[in-house]
Amino acid sequence: MTIRVTVWNEFLHEKKDEAVKKIYPDGMHKAIASYLSKSKDFYVKTATLEEPSHGLTNEVLDQTDVLIWWGHMAHNQVDDQIVLEIGKRVREGMSVILLHSAHASKLMKELTGCNGSLSWREAGEKEILWNINPNHPITKDMGDYFILEQEETYGEPFGVSDIDELLMISWFSGGNVFRSAWIKNIQNGKLFYFQPGHETYPTFKNEKVLKIIENAVRYLKPEIRKNNIENIWQKEPIV
Repeated sequence: MTIRVTVWNEFLHEKKDEAVKKIYPDGMHKAIASYLSKSKDFYVKTATLEEPSHGLTNEVLDQTDVLIWWGHMAHNQVDDQIVLEIGKRVREGMSVILLHSAHASKLMKELTGCNGSLSWREAGEKEILWNINPNHPITKDMGDYFILEQEETYGEPFGVSDIDELLMISWFSGGNVFRSAWIKNIQNGKLFYFQPGHETYPTFKNEKVLKIIENAVRYLKPEIRKNNIENIWQKEPIV
């Protein structure tokens, strides 16, 4: 079964900040999509905030199995109706991966009812991601832990509740700990939250980070979707 993936990104930091543009000249969404497109199991499409309908028309959503979402500086610019449409599809069986600062997105609030609050600082601290569920399909082959030499620090308490599967806990060199990888069931769909991915660090070039995202796409793929609309996707991956 081919898994249809849409990678969504605000794509604003990369246009406004030269340091970010240097790391991700084509955008974080393209870095993730290019990696996923190496697999013959995926059809990959990208979408960004400034496209009409944020690139997330009803057609696109109906033909997305797993939606990957990165947002930060423009949460409030995301159209409320599109958030509701995404929530509807997740409850029907689509899955979503929320990355890094998507903890504060409208989509997190729509799907969990929680505000995703946390403590944070941008200090370039070392992060150790401890694999506390090494037999899980998402974190298999990750070993006991892996290290990111620099990341934005997130810390507990984290304003989420009723997590169904906790996969990783992070420790930062400043002393904070954080639930950095977890799954929440949303009726027929699933939400996977994965913390790494601050825009000023090359996190989405790290092979283990990308592999976890790939594993998550495979694990989250829906077995059943309530809708059955003609496939609008091209035969070749779109990146």
